[in-house]
Amino acid sequence: MKKLLSNYKFLFAINVVLIAIVSAFGPEEKNLGTNVKLVYIHGAWVLAAELALIFAGLLGFAALFAEFLMKKKELADKFYTWSQALGLTGIIYWVTYLPLSMLAMQSNWNGLFLAEPRFRFALTFAIAGILLQIGLWIMNDKRLLAMANIAYIIVLRVVFANAANIMHPPPSPIFNSGNYTIMFFFVFLIVLTLSSALLVSLLWFDALKAKK
Repeated sequence: MKKLLSNYKFLFAINVVLIAIVSAFGPEEKNLGTNVKLVYIHGAWVLAAELALIFAGLLGFAALFAEFLMKKKELADKFYTWSQALGLTGIIYWVTYLPLSMLAMQSNWNGLFLAEPRFRFALTFAIAGILLQIGLWIMNDKRLLAMANIAYIIVLRVVFANAANIMHPPPSPIFNSGNYTIMFFFVFLIVLTLSSALLVSLLWFDALKAKK
């Protein structure tokens, strides 16, 4: 187990170094210039956070379905563990995306516009997510955990779907740019970032199994 965890940690470290190197050589954009590189990382990072939280909710639902309708406890337990692992990963990426967002604001807007609705909501969900995961860890109730992960991502997506944009760009500015070099680069960066999130999830999954 220790050897396996060490391999995941090593692969994660290599992955993060790759993300930093790839981002440093990313293509510039005509309006933002070299500062767009922070936007690339910021966008890929928050996408990794959201996907981890989405799958945490989906696997939480799958766990409840497997336990109460399929009556397969072993399968349900596996889904519960994955839901928790992905929920923890999602919150870690969501919290660490905030400083990236602030750096992107500082470099592209020449200041921090903390009244931006999306940033305020992101900060609120970060604080709520941390407190939620701590509470779930202490209570150690797998069914409550599954329902909380489902509710968290639903509320998050509803809130952000209705959030106003003041200085924040509209959805998918990179994919709507028409620049295929930037689009292909961003997709590659997303793949690297999702790989890092998967490695963090695997670390949590093995740690949670060992805890049991």
